[in-house]
Amino acid sequence: MLTRRKALQLGISSALSAQAIASAAPASLLDCHTHFYDPTRPKGVPWPGKESPLYRPVYPKDWHRLAAPHGIHETVVVEASKLVQDNNWILNLAATDKRIIGFIGHLQPAEDGFTVNLKRLAANPLFRGIRLSGGTLLADWDKPQLTAALKLLSDLDLTLDLNGLREPSLVARIAAALPLRLMIDHCGNCGDPQQLQADWKAGMAAAAKYPQVFCKVSALPEMASTPAGQAPVDTAYYAPILDHLWQHFGEDKVVFGSNWPVSDKGTNFANVFKIVDGYISAKGQLARQKYFRQNGLAAYKVTSRQD
Repeated sequence: MLTRRKALQLGISSALSAQAIASAAPASLLDCHTHFYDPTRPKGVPWPGKESPLYRPVYPKDWHRLAAPHGIHETVVVEASKLVQDNNWILNLAATDKRIIGFIGHLQPAEDGFTVNLKRLAANPLFRGIRLSGGTLLADWDKPQLTAALKLLSDLDLTLDLNGLREPSLVARIAAALPLRLMIDHCGNCGDPQQLQADWKAGMAAAAKYPQVFCKVSALPEMASTPAGQAPVDTAYYAPILDHLWQHFGEDKVVFGSNWPVSDKGTNFANVFKIVDGYISAKGQLARQKYFRQNGLAAYKVTSRQD
């Protein structure tokens, strides 16, 4: 058992560590959800479609021009393309662009070559996991390929991003079976903050009980029930979502992601940042630094590449 003096020393040490983090401004804030692509490449891109306003070359420099004024200089990229070769395209981009500190790829567990491709990509330290859709999770839930894929991700110390969740409760079931780090994208696809469903609330609360489950606060404006580009920019509008996530995930497991350029469907980058910064800043400087940087580093096991 700890002596009273030792306990006091540990308490003082922890307090000083927290103060040190709070007082030291990070080298950069971290955006844990961006997409980069180029439709002008020889074979084009499968997403977005030609009819979309997002159909244009999108590179780190384009994102950084919008993010830098807010102190954001690093990002974890999430691949939206289902083409295996597009994972290589991003990693090649990252090789010379140190603003990219991590990459979540896109591989399908049910496809031939999954194991070989995952191991090959994981040899690159910037490759930090894969993204899986909620639809795929449901469709393949009882298939051995999915079970093997999740086990392999865990063994390789990678992270699984879950996008478009239909049943957040499934996340808790995965977390109970494996020590795999799990990132719930886009607030678990809760929908409009004024119409939150009981199943979403219960599922997210259940998932949050596991220490290896994180939640990415992203796509808030895109989920608002408003015309494209006209999402509310008042932080209070999104408080029902933010309050529920904060209550259950706490300050150590919520992560910032802009979802740019898809976020343009809701509002501009400055407003995306303003909405969440208005909420998190009220929690104090330490909570803000965790949300905008430290939690993302922990969830993806990445480090800065800045000189």
